[in-house]
Order: sequence, then C-alpha cells, then structure tokens
Amino acid sequence: MSASNYVAPTFKKEAFNCPNCGAFAQQRWFNLYIGSPPSPFEQIRSLNLCLCTCCREYSIWKGNQMIYPYVSNAPLPSDDLPDDLKRDYEEARNIVNFSPRGAAALLRLVLEKLCVCLGEKGDNLNAAIANLVKKGLPPKLQKAMDSVRVIGNQALHPGQIDISDDRETAFKLFEIINFIVEAMITQPKKIDNLFEIVPPLQKEAIKNRDRK
Repeated sequence: MSASNYVAPTFKKEAFNCPNCGAFAQQRWFNLYIGSPPSPFEQIRSLNLCLCTCCREYSIWKGNQMIYPYVSNAPLPSDDLPDDLKRDYEEARNIVNFSPRGAAALLRLVLEKLCVCLGEKGDNLNAAIANLVKKGLPPKLQKAMDSVRVIGNQALHPGQIDISDDRETAFKLFEIINFIVEAMITQPKKIDNLFEIVPPLQKEAIKNRDRK
C-alpha cells in the first residue's frame, strides 16, 4: 500500500482503508445501545461501531478516535523516503495519537536526516536549510522545512508553541514531510528517468548547446 492511494480511517467516513484487512472498502457505521427489556434501550453516545464491507470485521470508535484495532491514521510515508528514515517516520506514526509532541520531535529528526541525504551536514538543521536556500531551494519548500524544524524544536523545548495535545498540527507535519520528499526526491527522479530515453546524440547536442 502506498502513501498516494492510502485513505486513513476517519470517523463517519463512508470509505477508507480498513484497519483490519487493509483494503479500501465501504464502511457502515452503527450506534451502540445498552439496556434490557422491558426497560428502554439507551444509546451509548460516546461509542460507535464501524463494519468493513470487505472483511466484515469491526472497528470501535470513542468520540472521533478509533480505539480498536489500534492503527495510526497518520499519513503513510512516501515510497521514496529512504528506508532508514521510514523507521523514524513509522515510529512517529505509531505514537502520534498518544504523544503528538513526541511525533513532532521524531519528524524533525526525519527532516534532519533527509537534509543529509540531500548533501547537507546533519549537525545543524537550521544551517542545512539555509545552505539549501542558497542552492535555490524554492520558498515554499523553505517554509515547509522550517515549519517542521521550528515545531519539532518546540516539541523538544516547549516555548510559544505547545503541541502536547495538538494531533491536528502533528498530522500536518507528516503531510509536509511527504511534500518535501515529493519535491526533492520523487519529482527529480521522474525527470531523470524520462531524460534517460533521450537518444545519446541528442543528449550530446544539449550539452553543446548549454556550453555556449
């Protein structure tokens, strides 16, 4: 399953990737009731059941959070994120519902390692981003990287930003990491692969053109 076609389990959504079988399938939602005849049944308003029409297994939701089975609904990592970085990314996914702050700190580490993959030193993330800017990093990517850097720093050393219980902000950081990978790794790879089919003579002509 890739990040591009994964639809995270979401409260009351009619279709998503099932947390039990993984298939993208229609989901049916049910209210829960408690009681015994002849007393009237009373709805348990904080709990819902969700039935996957593919595997016929249930997930259990409390409020808008899935509590069984436990599967992170944070975005999957990009296919082009290096494998050693995926381990940190997946660790962040696994803890984000319990610790958004911890997930943000791990995603900052992912960005730091990603900058090393892009040819920068890993000892100073701020300096690494500044060097990428000097090399032509587009402003939108600079903003994306600095967002992860600053929020990740605040997770480690709380100041003006406190995301201890802010899952929404933490989830956006996963999306930003994938956005950075798409722009810095996936798209250049696609361009290089396309250029490979250009005949050698034409490639040489392009080199000669650019020398002028």
